[in-house]
Amino acid sequence: MEFREKLLKVDQVLNSDDTKALAFLCKDILKCDISSVESPIDLFQRLEEKDVLSEDQPYLLADLLRVIEHFKLLRELDLNSTMSTTVNPITPYRKLLYELSKDIGQKELKNIKFLLNNDLQSSALELNVSTLEVFLEMERKDLLSSSNLLRLEKILKDVRPALWKQIQQFKDSQGKIAQETGLVDLRPRSSSDASRRGKDLDAKEYPMSGPKKSYCLIFNNFDFSSSSPELSDRTGTHMDAESLSIVFDWLDFEVKVEPNATRDKMLSSMRELASRDHSEMDCVACVILSHGLKGGVYGVDGEEVQLEELTECLNGVRCASLIGKPKLFFIQACQGNKMEQGVPAQANRPALPEVSDQTERPSGPGVHAQTDGPSSPGDLCSDASVASETLPSMADFLTAMSTPPSYVSVRNPEKGTWFIQSLCRNLVRLVPSDKDLVSILIEVIQDLKKKSNSSNWRQIPEYTTNLTKLVVFPVPERPCPSLPTASTGSRKCRFSMPHTLMV
Repeated sequence: MEFREKLLKVDQVLNSDDTKALAFLCKDILKCDISSVESPIDLFQRLEEKDVLSEDQPYLLADLLRVIEHFKLLRELDLNSTMSTTVNPITPYRKLLYELSKDIGQKELKNIKFLLNNDLQSSALELNVSTLEVFLEMERKDLLSSSNLLRLEKILKDVRPALWKQIQQFKDSQGKIAQETGLVDLRPRSSSDASRRGKDLDAKEYPMSGPKKSYCLIFNNFDFSSSSPELSDRTGTHMDAESLSIVFDWLDFEVKVEPNATRDKMLSSMRELASRDHSEMDCVACVILSHGLKGGVYGVDGEEVQLEELTECLNGVRCASLIGKPKLFFIQACQGNKMEQGVPAQANRPALPEVSDQTERPSGPGVHAQTDGPSSPGDLCSDASVASETLPSMADFLTAMSTPPSYVSVRNPEKGTWFIQSLCRNLVRLVPSDKDLVSILIEVIQDLKKKSNSSNWRQIPEYTTNLTKLVVFPVPERPCPSLPTASTGSRKCRFSMPHTLMV
């Protein structure tokens, strides 16, 4: 039986209660309001978009059926022996709550609702509200989480002591895992949780609980018609600007896009940003989408701006309210005309898979790709980054660049740049997993390391940092955003990387 036929079979067999149970078990994976999950097929589509369920990765489906004890269906679909060899995406915490719900009868549930009468809305205490729905409401009210089981323990100790012991066993097992791995707290953090913990935040992380939104300034330079003929219009950059705006807004940043900025406008905008009072904000991000050259980027007037001129606007002397706070720069611009070539993998290591970037149009004589630097032989389209030597010697700066000095970076005229699209995709994918920014950038590098075109052109981003702590964005309380695609506009994106160059 084909994998999609198996998914359809599951959809046909499971009832509405089963659907709610599956959605509950996947809540930590989906990071969204699971009340909108209408059917198993709906859930499976969302899991496919999260890259945790596929024909090659059927483990989650098997584990879900195993947890809700549909063993007959497991056998019929030949999934009974399917087990993941890696960490299971269903969290032990979520499994614990589901197991507890199975042992809570109607009378006990009524007593639980009685004890929560002053904490939950009346709609959550009605007779038809299930145990899992009560747990979800407790989570919304910040009364229940993987590291905050005290209220549930107290309630179950009064209502069903045997289940209270089950929670104690869970906490003991999690404590042993933490000791063995050296990890103290693996749970995703929300902004409300960070605010509640206040001074208890890990000293190795920058505080991310400021009362005001952080700020993200995006320079989106497209129209170079008034500059040198060597600098062509940057088609496709609107996809990058839109994706960045969506993602940083989701991360609770105040986002401002400056379109087609000249050199003077870029510098004046940075000075205006530096003049603000950031004392109640957590950090600042600046993204530059433009043509470039080694050591700098271009305004749309063709005038060069050194990266150092931009970063110095936010140093401790010129912007005292950002002292000790992360200042993040993401540079998508040409750094030169060299093209990164693929090299043979070591004999004792498997070669990286090559992903063609010519899936829509053939390669051949006279075929040109677009770059974000001055025209060069072949008119290569590159968005190379600014040289690392231009970084100021100040603390708490991170600069992520689409390519090393002297090299080009690829921009798809319809889908945006490899670097920015991968950055947005990985922020959406990994922020809910509590990954720090440097770890996310490493994933971006891994993303692009696997990409090439038919001429074996490759691109490897780089980052330079003198951050003194980890940048860990609070998990947004809003659902994960949809990213635009060339074919769907603003409709849901499956986070696929662009695979074509303009020819």
